[in-house]
Amino acid sequence: MTCEQAQPLLSAYVDRELDITKSLEIESHVRECNRCSAMLQQHEALRSALNAASLAFVPPTGLERRVRKAVRREAQPRVLFTLAPWRWAAVPMAATLAAALTWSVAIHRGGTTGEDVVLSELVSGHIRSLMVDHLVDVATSDQHTVKPWFNGKVDFAPPVTDFTASGFPLVGGRVDYIAGRPVAVLVYHRRQHVVNVFIWPSGSDDDQGLRTLASEGYHLLRWTRSGLTFWAVSDVNAVDLESLAGLLRDSG
Repeated sequence: MTCEQAQPLLSAYVDRELDITKSLEIESHVRECNRCSAMLQQHEALRSALNAASLAFVPPTGLERRVRKAVRREAQPRVLFTLAPWRWAAVPMAATLAAALTWSVAIHRGGTTGEDVVLSELVSGHIRSLMVDHLVDVATSDQHTVKPWFNGKVDFAPPVTDFTASGFPLVGGRVDYIAGRPVAVLVYHRRQHVVNVFIWPSGSDDDQGLRTLASEGYHLLRWTRSGLTFWAVSDVNAVDLESLAGLLRDSG
């Protein structure tokens, strides 16, 4: 990591907003770079100053009572004012339960599904990798470098193969966050197109064949093999994407 790459991330590092990989890269860089180390100390000093007691706001006595009184006064014209005081506590809980029930019904009646959410996250991850210059964390076509790089970063061993001879050169790999967990991502090129292959444990040893989907103008392929779930995402044509999926399935 260079100074130009590290310095814009120092504030996010201090606020614990970076993923594990980027945090480790920042820590490694500042150990070697006095300039960035000094800037990091300035960020940490500013954060400590902002958290100082002299800047903390202590609400005046009686503020809570006045707020509650104002809320009750605003609610009086409504039907809710007839509720006994002890029942007011049930209103937020009832609203929460109603929202949860609405969400559950939407899922089971054709609304937003768990798979819809995953598709959205996959496409967002693909687009994000192209927009913020974070295509790979380890940039190399050497599969023997990429595969061990994932050790300790994800809790499984993703299969890594370079398919340059078949027209799909390996660009490298990175760690992303999909479906509430860290996942491995292999990045391939197909002419001028980028293909992101997201991989995580499937929770089952049963293999499943290719399933083709589309979302937001992108092609997606899903399959499972050897206890792993694979998702290939790209704007490349469906035939090329299936060719890469076939190579990955055969290599496993």
